[in-house]
Amino acid sequence: MFRKLAALLKGKTLLSEADAVFTFHPEQLSRWLEEVWATGGVTTWGAVVPAIIPGSSSVPLGNPDTIAMTKLPDPLRTLLSSGVNTPSANPNLPLPLGYNTGGPALGTGTSQAWDHMFYAYLVESTGIIEIMSEVVRRYVTGESLPTPTIATTAWLRGTEDIFFRDPPLFRIASPTSALRPDARVNRRNAYWRMFGLDLPHPAAGVDGQPWKLGAGPASNTRFLELWNELLRQVWLGIENEKNSSGQNPTDISYVAFLCQTIGEMLRLRRRGGLLSREEFGYVCMMNWFHLTVETDSAVVVDLSATAGAGSGNPADRLTAIGRRVGIEPSRQTRELFELADLLSPVLWSIELGLFDDPTAAELLFKLHNITPPATDQIAKTMNRTIDLWQSATGETVKDLAVTQRRGQSSPRSAQPTRLLVRPTAAPIADPSTNGHPVHVGR
Repeated sequence: MFRKLAALLKGKTLLSEADAVFTFHPEQLSRWLEEVWATGGVTTWGAVVPAIIPGSSSVPLGNPDTIAMTKLPDPLRTLLSSGVNTPSANPNLPLPLGYNTGGPALGTGTSQAWDHMFYAYLVESTGIIEIMSEVVRRYVTGESLPTPTIATTAWLRGTEDIFFRDPPLFRIASPTSALRPDARVNRRNAYWRMFGLDLPHPAAGVDGQPWKLGAGPASNTRFLELWNELLRQVWLGIENEKNSSGQNPTDISYVAFLCQTIGEMLRLRRRGGLLSREEFGYVCMMNWFHLTVETDSAVVVDLSATAGAGSGNPADRLTAIGRRVGIEPSRQTRELFELADLLSPVLWSIELGLFDDPTAAELLFKLHNITPPATDQIAKTMNRTIDLWQSATGETVKDLAVTQRRGQSSPRSAQPTRLLVRPTAAPIADPSTNGHPVHVGR
């Protein structure tokens, strides 16, 4: 959500968009998240899905009343608004941004859909939390890092108050309590339940894997299997989409079935609105740190980790910051950042049933002779996703089962004979150190 706020501030402040976000008071930003949650977010997608796919009855967040029953009541929310709005026009006062009660806060006049939980999982897989929390720790406990500018000081205050302090009571984006006091364990519990995946780096200072103890069998341990199979089948469709003669092994119905199965699996974890608050809070947290390294923000500049406005990317900045504090991010950080942005809308679309119908599923790989022409962006996104996924995970999704290999008497079927295999035991993550290749879910 913070990256969306930065986009809304573009051209309205003398600061960079990222630094403008960081200069709002933490209390303002915390209340702003309450206001964004109350707008409905992804629940508004449920109204448009049936128009795209007649007969669809997808329910986002597990229950249509999830937002209404958990948001701060309207009178309390409007009595003291966040004031997160455009800054003062006075060029001599770029800091702090002015409190503005004229009209709704930025981004709250209409519904703002937040990212899917898979976005949070991929961004956290880079090691960004470990690196940036160490930056904050060193700044607030000593002077081992370069002297911060006032903008970096504002970022430090906001980061510590919003994400590393006992959360204010009743805030929607702070799902910790005496019953689940460790935010690191809580995030891993959500990832494990939703995707059956562990983060590729160990949880420092945590013995064992306590995030799995309460989950029991209610974990989507088959998500990775089905997701890899979907990517293989989409790649098969992309390869054969232009075939005008000969055999075309693409099975559109099978692609639709995989989307339907993955969507049902994800929705199963959301029954009764479960994991919705957690998803919102964790996505917002990763969004804050993603925004920090997305551009040459003040903290990036102060740590001499700039990567350039045009050619630089978040991975370069995070790597440079990590070296400052002695922590290496994942070697696949560049792919993970890009995948996070690409897969968030894809997973929401699958979960909301947009590709359950074979006609709609064809959009995942159809690039030519398509109406309207702009719809080919879906297939382009999937093509790029497959490239990045294979690079980040080492999963050879392009190595299709139907490919004739040397020594094979006949090609194997594209569709496995046993797709739905019940795992014999819950997989246990193999802890690795920072800097090792990412093997998602291994």
